[in-house]
Amino acid sequence: MERSEALDAIKEEMAEAIANLKEDDPTRLAFEANSKALGDAFKALTKKLMRQQVIKKGTRIDGRSLDEVRQIDCKVGILPARVHGCGLFQRGLTQVMSIATLGTPGDAQMMDDLNPSINEKRYIHHYNFPPYSVGEARPMRSAGRREIGHGALAERALLPVLPSTEAFPYVIRVVSEILSSDGSTSMGSVCGSTLALMDAGVPITKPVSGAAMGLIKEGDEVRVLTDIQAIEDFLGDMDFKVAGTEDGITALQMDMKIHGLPMESIAEAIENALPARMHILNKMLEAIAQPAEKMSAYAPRLLTLKIPPEMIGMVIGPGGKMIKSITERTGAKVDIEDDGTVVVSAMDAQGAEQAYGIIEGMTRRISPGDVYLGKVMRIIPIGAFVQFLPGKEGMIHISQLADYRVGKVEDELNVGDSVVVKIREIDSRNRINLTRLGIEPEEVERVQAAGSAVV
Repeated sequence: MERSEALDAIKEEMAEAIANLKEDDPTRLAFEANSKALGDAFKALTKKLMRQQVIKKGTRIDGRSLDEVRQIDCKVGILPARVHGCGLFQRGLTQVMSIATLGTPGDAQMMDDLNPSINEKRYIHHYNFPPYSVGEARPMRSAGRREIGHGALAERALLPVLPSTEAFPYVIRVVSEILSSDGSTSMGSVCGSTLALMDAGVPITKPVSGAAMGLIKEGDEVRVLTDIQAIEDFLGDMDFKVAGTEDGITALQMDMKIHGLPMESIAEAIENALPARMHILNKMLEAIAQPAEKMSAYAPRLLTLKIPPEMIGMVIGPGGKMIKSITERTGAKVDIEDDGTVVVSAMDAQGAEQAYGIIEGMTRRISPGDVYLGKVMRIIPIGAFVQFLPGKEGMIHISQLADYRVGKVEDELNVGDSVVVKIREIDSRNRINLTRLGIEPEEVERVQAAGSAVV
């Protein structure tokens, strides 16, 4: 900012000097004839001086050496608790706040494009570049090509380290807000998003950092710059973004402003980016060394189980009656894939576990010794019929109601009662005989905590 103010002051002095020339002076007439002439000439001179300093002295406009990275500052978890994860990354005057939000499988973005193998996106990265980040006051508008491109670059850089759907079934959205910009905000969003994902408890395989490499070429003289700032991007010949882990590169993007760049220069830029990326990565790991073990209390809780595909219809029920009933009773959301993968999500672990237990009980292969919480459907003189799973019913003989003689069934049970039962046997005609005898107290507590699968 001091440099910019000083340059503006010099530019104003130049304008005043031109204005003080005689009215018929050729220089004054030339500049008055073209309102942009002074600005163009000033930019050309600034560009020439900056490039000469790099080529001849090996010193950059802010005094750094060619391979020096600006000061790095990293923080996590600084937003209010409702946010699932956040990371603040600052490099020089470039500052990025990335916010991670965890969603359920139903939150995945549906894809309708030319790629038939991708039906939905479970990782979504958005990049916002508000006017105030560069000191401007203008209306906020929808994302342009630059914002979309930078978001796509950051998304691509992080995709290789995300956990599999089986290991982490959440849908993940990261929004990178550029708070201040002085070059390489896309790589800043990669670093900030890595911090946010780790803060949210996403088990990424490796942290990712990124650096922007620049280049100055004058004749046969070529200089590669590490971690370029905005003015080095505007007045330089290349903006080469390199993102990756300690093991390798995950994403590249190059903006070229000259022709005929030798491959050796590109190789040098990639090679010089490695120590810069590792330096930045070490600074990030000082803020958070590994993904958080516990997720935010406000993140949904997901439980996954696999059911036989032929049982999907039973879980859904006619017209969705069964799955709606489970949602109403537990507050959990249930998503079922065609292969039988069921993901249960809820804002509290108890609701998710209850819904999980209901679905597990509905789809479980029954066998003698299994214990269920059932509902008395009807009573006959010799016993009671209990529905313990949707569509599955068994009978408790009067002799199996208690460990003492029962005069009549109504002395122990009534229609509509909840009762813990154990499968005593499944006879040759697939009739299920139940009992209330021989059930351990811990089994009673377990099934009562899970609740009944019967609607």
